[in-house]
Amino acid sequence: MKAEELRGKTSDQLKEQLLDLKKEQFNLRFQKATGQLENTARVREVRRDIARIRTILSSQQPAQASAS
Repeated sequence: MKAEELRGKTSDQLKEQLLDLKKEQFNLRFQKATGQLENTARVREVRRDIARIRTILSSQQPAQASAS
């Protein structure tokens, strides 16, 4: 997922997607611990997507605070 795609979403959509990614990250950790994880690169992708969303959310907060 690209940062450009994320910037077009509302903060509610981003928070929902962040929650989904955290659930996926949790499931991936379990798969890794039990030896069932096949796509190990997905762990890294999910972690980076979470970071992207958090960065965009934090950059949106000051803009919203100054607008109100």
